[in-house]
Amino acid sequence: MSENSQKDSNFEQSLVNQLAKEILQEQRRSRRWGIFFKMLFALYLLSFLLIYFSGQSSMSSFSQGEHTAVIDINGVISSETEARADFVVGALRNAFEDENTKGIVIRINSPGGSPVQAGYIYDEIRRLRGLYPEIPLYAVISDICASGGYYIASAADSIYANKASIVGSIGVVMSGFGFVGTLEKLGVERRLLHAGENKGFLDPFQPLKMDEKQHIEEVLGEVHQQFIDVVKEGRGDRLSNDEKLFSGLIWTGEESIELGLVDALASTSQVARDIIGAEDIVDFTKRESYLDQFAEQLGASLLNAISGTPALR
Repeated sequence: MSENSQKDSNFEQSLVNQLAKEILQEQRRSRRWGIFFKMLFALYLLSFLLIYFSGQSSMSSFSQGEHTAVIDINGVISSETEARADFVVGALRNAFEDENTKGIVIRINSPGGSPVQAGYIYDEIRRLRGLYPEIPLYAVISDICASGGYYIASAADSIYANKASIVGSIGVVMSGFGFVGTLEKLGVERRLLHAGENKGFLDPFQPLKMDEKQHIEEVLGEVHQQFIDVVKEGRGDRLSNDEKLFSGLIWTGEESIELGLVDALASTSQVARDIIGAEDIVDFTKRESYLDQFAEQLGASLLNAISGTPALR
């Protein structure tokens, strides 16, 4: 073999060795990073599981003796919030089924919301009160208990409030806007295609038709009457005969006593101590855990990635 051939062979061998060395180093780096990310993910998952299970076990750890069970209904009552029927109903069942529960307080701070969600909660309270007649259930109003919030409160044995609480709004509302003539001024042509004579009714870019207005008013009137019937069923003879009672107005907690919407002024701790007779309070409120929120966000991200649609921010 010539000297040049020998040099070429040595160069090729050196190049192969160097390449093999680089590949091995890259594989080692990849393995190290893979182990790192796996450990990081495991730590991340473990943290969520600890938070989740600590939240699940925290309630039972305080349920050793007789207590007053408290369930919070905060914010707008909707299928999208923690004040949704699934959460509240689950908490109610847990509270009634706990052998150490001496009484239950629903603590309400809500401007209202979905009549359907409020109706589910109201019906379940009535059912559970029938199954567990020895366990009283009271509603305590904090800042506000209006519309759907009061719908739920009326299922309680008694209702308590602060003198400055806002109570009432027994009515139904549906709002919107009208943009008739706006498109014409902007030079935009409106195109609305539909099958079904009334499928496009209440189009904000069309003049409001009297028959459509009458139909919606009838629907709202029916829902309003359902609300009135529920309040009368729950409050009975305690309600006054004031004609403004079901007009949608609101009152202070002090005024609400005179109207029969509230029984007395008291806080949650007062009701637990002086009325139920179990000063120890256990919070049965079901809330979204960090793991639930993470799962929802992850599911939404995966759905958006698959469908190609952007997420709303």
